[in-house]
Amino acid sequence: MKTVLQRVTRAAVQVDGEVVGSIDKGIVALVGVERGDTEADAHITARKIAGLRIFPDRKPMDLNVMEVGGGVLVISQFTLAGNVRKGRRPSFDRAEDPARAEPLYLAVAEELRARGIPVATGRFGANMAVDLINDGPVTLMIFTEGGAIV
Repeated sequence: MKTVLQRVTRAAVQVDGEVVGSIDKGIVALVGVERGDTEADAHITARKIAGLRIFPDRKPMDLNVMEVGGGVLVISQFTLAGNVRKGRRPSFDRAEDPARAEPLYLAVAEELRARGIPVATGRFGANMAVDLINDGPVTLMIFTEGGAIV
């Protein structure tokens, strides 16, 4: 699983001009599910997101999203599984089939909710417009394989 995190002051996602998810201060998590990913990958990703100390206090990276009262906007992003090594068009051979990817993407959101974090989501498989203000900017990546951070 590949996840791109962006610390934001606000973020929203629209589908067909309708806002389907939004947060104020928090994290946007773009989640790419790859073939072979499991619920263990989803859970370790969510635990890492919840615990990351990426918000300022006494130090620039001191508090986690819960400690600042923030939320997480979780958006499915299959293009993170894209491969651009050959040619000019990306290959998405590593992207998981939608029927298997959607429950894993949703498992990330559910694990965050279970930890008491407000969570909003995009709409799986839809063409989405994401509007955000990246705070810092702070952008990080999480890669998992076999239920572990790699």
